[in-house]
Amino acid sequence: MDVINDLIIGQAAALWVYPLLFFVCILDGFFPPVPSETILVTLASLSGSTGKPYLWLVIPLAALGAIIGDNIAYTIGRKVGTERFAWMRKPRARKAFAWARHGLDKRGAAIIITARYIPIGRIAVNMTAGATRYPRKKFVPLTIIGGLTWAVYSSMMGRLVGGFFHDQPLLGAVVSICVAVLLGIGVDHVMQRLHTGKADAVDESDSASPSDDTIEANTEDTGDPGPARTV
Repeated sequence: MDVINDLIIGQAAALWVYPLLFFVCILDGFFPPVPSETILVTLASLSGSTGKPYLWLVIPLAALGAIIGDNIAYTIGRKVGTERFAWMRKPRARKAFAWARHGLDKRGAAIIITARYIPIGRIAVNMTAGATRYPRKKFVPLTIIGGLTWAVYSSMMGRLVGGFFHDQPLLGAVVSICVAVLLGIGVDHVMQRLHTGKADAVDESDSASPSDDTIEANTEDTGDPGPARTV
């Protein structure tokens, strides 16, 4: 274990980890299999337990990469839509795009910022924003806010957990990743519940409101001419 820890500490201090983090955060903005959270939290955890890599470099590089990646996803959605490729037409992807479209219609700013914390969700939201022509002048500032808060939050969480594992940086990194995954799942679950709850509320409201045909039918049955109308 000591040999593994020494290897991890040595690699964390290498200069190549910084461009790797930057590139991964860009790619993760439009390519789901790339785990930017895992790498970011791991590096932040190692920073908390070993002092390297430097967090003052990790945070801005991760934020800038995330912002660029999110805007690339927006451009892809604007150019090709959300149904061009086979993976976009799979049930899970279609459900994610439908959720994203509903969220953008109801609370665009909040959903763009919050989706940054959900690996699949952010891609669906950003591509859908492009496909639906969500104004870029509004989208870009929101991705800046989302990217910065995501980078700071993920780094601070990794740094906090890693600080408890000075002698076992590998264990600290593993624990940090588990915490990040659980929190991501939690955010996704809350967003899905909010979406489902609002959809149910709209359905109940529509079913409770009488239609014009019902009002006219009731008026004809009772002979009541209905409320007077002012011309």
